[in-house]
Amino acid sequence: MPTRCRCWTSWWPRPKRKRSKALKRVFITGASSGIGAALAAHYAAQGCTLGLLARRGDALAQLAASLPNPQLHRCYPADVTDHAAVRAAAESFLAHAGGCDIVIASAGISHGTITELAQDLPVFESIVATNVTATVATFAPFVAAMRAQGTPARLVGIGSVAGVRGLPGGGAYSASKAALRVYCEALRVELRASPIKVVTIAPGYINTPMTQKNKYPMPFLMAPAAFAAAAARSIARGASYRVIPWQMGVVARLLCALPNWLYDRAFAKAPHKARKGTS
Repeated sequence: MPTRCRCWTSWWPRPKRKRSKALKRVFITGASSGIGAALAAHYAAQGCTLGLLARRGDALAQLAASLPNPQLHRCYPADVTDHAAVRAAAESFLAHAGGCDIVIASAGISHGTITELAQDLPVFESIVATNVTATVATFAPFVAAMRAQGTPARLVGIGSVAGVRGLPGGGAYSASKAALRVYCEALRVELRASPIKVVTIAPGYINTPMTQKNKYPMPFLMAPAAFAAAAARSIARGASYRVIPWQMGVVARLLCALPNWLYDRAFAKAPHKARKGTS
């Protein structure tokens, strides 16, 4: 019997919940492009004060200048694997905004990896460091401050449908997103008695520079702005786990239900994600 997973919670009917008070101070990593930039644009349009962190300072500054009320926002050019720099940025934003309501760990990288190739081991390590360990480093400086605020707050991990089951050639990315999902689940339980809700958003295929490199069909491909709006609704509600778009939630549930022998046979010849340095 295959192990059951919790991906069914992404689409199972839920009781209606009261909406939380406005969450207006938002810190986002990986903000210079893709999902992070789309979330930044969405929250800026709602009048939020943003802390934007990404490696590419020029792209970050360009994004911030394009947002409504640019004077409200702060840019932090840094690599999320530089934990000291992330902590310094978090402390700076907390001081600037007088606290923080939402932290979104959106920074992530994806490359194909092949286990037998020694040169792919550092790539595997960098994917885990960026997608998993950096999420922990991003959340850590905010937890005490969010507890002290005593008001509703959110820690948001950006997972992936690829973390539901292992994909051939994508072991590093699938493993990192599976680890992120379980880490966020553990943190959610740890913080249950606090005002902080931990939300995991699992995107399907979103039309970003990361997915545009894929040379295979991408069902239910979604525009970044539409994804950001849907994600923000789930974040506001404090949903524990949500697959976006919902159609990919159904796909995720079906993948979970497949017995291993059938999954192995069905995906043995699935297209592989391109390895780093290849096209």
